Amino acid sequence: MKSAVETLNPTRVRLTVEVPFEELKDSLDAAYKKINQQVTVKGFRKGKIPARVIDQRFGRGAVLEEAVNDALPKFYTEAVNEAELSVLGQPEVDITELKDGETLNFTAEVDIRPSLEIPDYSGIEVEVDAVEVSDEDIEKSVEQLRERFASTSPVERAAQDGDVITIDLQAKVDGEVLEDGVAEGVSYTIGSGELLDGIDEAVKGLEAGGEATFTSELKGGSAAGKESEVTVKVTQVAARELPELDDEFAQLASEFDTLDELKADSRKRLENMKQYDQATQAQERVLEKLLELVEVPVPEKLLEDEINTRKHNLEHHQLGQMGLDLGKYLEIQGKTEEEFETETSEAAVKGIKTQFVLDELVKREKLNVNQEELTEHLMRRAASSGMSPDQFAQAVVEGGQVPLLVGEVARGKALALVVEAATVKDTNGEVIDLDDEEEAEEATTEAPAAETEEKPEA
Repeated sequence: MKSAVETLNPTRVRLTVEVPFEELKDSLDAAYKKINQQVTVKGFRKGKIPARVIDQRFGRGAVLEEAVNDALPKFYTEAVNEAELSVLGQPEVDITELKDGETLNFTAEVDIRPSLEIPDYSGIEVEVDAVEVSDEDIEKSVEQLRERFASTSPVERAAQDGDVITIDLQAKVDGEVLEDGVAEGVSYTIGSGELLDGIDEAVKGLEAGGEATFTSELKGGSAAGKESEVTVKVTQVAARELPELDDEFAQLASEFDTLDELKADSRKRLENMKQYDQATQAQERVLEKLLELVEVPVPEKLLEDEINTRKHNLEHHQLGQMGLDLGKYLEIQGKTEEEFETETSEAAVKGIKTQFVLDELVKREKLNVNQEELTEHLMRRAASSGMSPDQFAQAVVEGGQVPLLVGEVARGKALALVVEAATVKDTNGEVIDLDDEEEAEEATTEAPAAETEEKPEA
């Protein structure tokens, strides 16, 4: 087999492959064997039909077609390996010549990873938010904890903001009560915004036994997105009572003996959270600066596939779980379809460029991933997916996704190197020490969803 590579552009090549006919022998034998198992010819046992009879009865062309389909992936892969190409996606294959007994010639156009030059990135400087926890932040945190320990008691008065009411609901669309539009004994906190738009205005001022009707767009169920006439009946009004902010509350709500100790712990936790946010912000801004330093051509087909995959995942998975369609989602977000298309395209471009650049750094710095790092990453991914580590690991193995996870960890380590070399200052001008590589490794960059390495189809 002979092969040659022609560069069409920085991200696409054309392979020209010439295969002597004798190298098709194994595929021809396999083709005859396969056809033997699929057909019957009177006078011959199944699987024992001579090749010449198959040629006569079914045509030599059918055998050649089967043989070429079998052989193409192998010869294509050999040509790719010989040229040391890092291919992306499925090639476009064209058989340019097939002479029985003489030769098989074909071309394969395929996208490849571009060759990248990573310049010195040690001069990168970014600014991040300072870690500042105010007394107001502490009070807000303690107040949220206080809310969790609130108690309720029934009252004989009209409902008002903050009350917990028990209600019965009935929803009609076009005058008909929906099968899934009736609910009884629903507990609702006025002002929480957890139910239908307009319900707060409808129930405020009602006492137990009071009833009101209002119009609202249904958020879920069989008539999601439709305007509905909703009747609400209040069966109980209960006032929320917050515990006193004192040492007794601290002992009730935490492991601390005094309110001052509780507040000190709240400050520490908020500082840790803001430090984590600061580290994440640093990683994002350093990555943006790094991408600005590198010229990264993006394969058109890969970009198209990535955009389509992102749209599909949003519409059929994320929005589907929330009972929304794309139109409603854009309405809620206050975006036009054109803005959505632009944002999706920009995000896809950034995702592809990020992966290319960090993968190049992984190769250049010879970064490896050990079992402990892979296990830690798997545990984090399992937690974010809502699956147990065992379930997630099984899904990863069965789906052949282990190399993808390894790539994510390696890219995280590459990003950690860049962040470590960068100068990071906060808004107060203080230099931030981001020695904790574990923080950076958690911000792994996933491969573009649409990227695959596939064999050709004839």
